Amino acid sequence: QVQLVESGGGSVQAGGSLRLSCAASGSTLSNKCMGWFRQAPGQEREGVASIYIGGSTTVYADSVKGRFTVSRDNAKNTVYLQMNSLKPEDSAEYYCAAGFLFARDCGSPLGLLDREFNYWGQGTQVTVSS
Repeated sequence: QVQLVESGGGSVQAGGSLRLSCAASGSTLSNKCMGWFRQAPGQEREGVASIYIGGSTTVYADSVKGRFTVSRDNAKNTVYLQMNSLKPEDSAEYYCAAGFLFARDCGSPLGLLDREFNYWGQGTQVTVSS
């Protein structure tokens, strides 16, 4: 079992930055794919970015490429999502998730599909005002 707790959400003006954290407990994150997802009211959950913990493979949604960076600190069992140049359309509940994808799949579009992930955090709200 893996327990995931997100933090770092909040309200920011357009153009601003936030860093989300996802702390894991109950199991090591080694050899797991860690993903960040978001869901805005009335919309489907979408994959934002993922990283393979055993290496450096990453994947990003087109909408966040060049603005968001996913990273991990294995010693702290924590994954981060640095969000820069935020836009109002980035406003959503953000979730982290853990899955058992292989590295090559984690770094592919599969790494952005929520059905591939087994463990989920409770979410943290991000609101970007114009």
